[in-house]
Amino acid sequence: MKKRQLGRTDTYVSELCLGSMTWGTQNTYAQASEQIACALDHGVNFIDTAEMYPTTPMSEKTLGDTEAIIGQWVADSGRRDEVVLATKVTGNGKAWMYGGQDITAEKIRISVERSLKRMQTDRIDLYQLHWPNRGSYHFRQNWTFDATKQETQKVKDNIHEVLLALDAEVKAGRILHIGLSNESCWGSAQYLSIAEQENLPRVVSTQNEYNLMNRLFDLDLAELSHHENMGLLSFSPLAAGMLTGKYSDGKIPEGSRRSMNDKLGGRYTDKSAPICERYVSLAREHGMHPSHLALAFCLSRPFMTSAIIGATTIEQLETNLAATDITLSEELVKGIHDIYLDYPIPM
Repeated sequence: MKKRQLGRTDTYVSELCLGSMTWGTQNTYAQASEQIACALDHGVNFIDTAEMYPTTPMSEKTLGDTEAIIGQWVADSGRRDEVVLATKVTGNGKAWMYGGQDITAEKIRISVERSLKRMQTDRIDLYQLHWPNRGSYHFRQNWTFDATKQETQKVKDNIHEVLLALDAEVKAGRILHIGLSNESCWGSAQYLSIAEQENLPRVVSTQNEYNLMNRLFDLDLAELSHHENMGLLSFSPLAAGMLTGKYSDGKIPEGSRRSMNDKLGGRYTDKSAPICERYVSLAREHGMHPSHLALAFCLSRPFMTSAIIGATTIEQLETNLAATDITLSEELVKGIHDIYLDYPIPM
């Protein structure tokens, strides 16, 4: 498993990261432990979670259970130092999600303490802001996104406040590095600029959705990533399982995400499903598992630090892990590009 540098730090993470948002609902502690052991055996050293997980489905009753499962694994395995552990502070939203308040200095202090306790660790290697207070164009919100209601100075003041709080956590040794999630190019640039001006912690990564059918990162954020060494941690590289081919012909396997969320967070529509099938068919025409095509594409992107894979079975996980051995031929690259030209933003 190849390792890639996390921003400008001395930390290197595996090109595939083990996602955890099914642990606590779709997966038990025993199954999560089996997944971690399998991933580590294949060279993965990177686990991503969030204080709001699990999300399949998400409920007040299970809030924080994924971090608690990781904490139990840390205590039982004694292998904490073998992994780079990433989590996220929840932004504003539903009141039952940690009060639903904005990300502030106080929210960070409380959330860091809770996450450390649940994960039974003395440090968080990468602490990420799950989504910006001002709103985001991610999760299909790009169709109606409107930045004109944002108050520029208010946004900048909050970024400064948050960076000061994160600086205190870094100095205390409770977190090592900081990252963003569901962030825009302008927002990322503000974090980088204010950090440089005030000698505060520098953002090392952003975790945004990226896959064959969602390539918003390819433009401004890719340019920022190149110049600022702020790599992408792509979530949903398989488009919530659509690009695996398991939903072909309208199938909804028992226990799958579509069995709990038919539209997969707005991804699965009458417009997107046929385009997904073109990518699935392209892979099969070349004798390749559809998951391998989708993941190998993500790993080929110059801005990619790590692609976050999730699985509910060991068989799925092993299939995904094998994608690191795949190199896309020129013919496949052209096939991907031809579909992309026809349908650049299908979901």
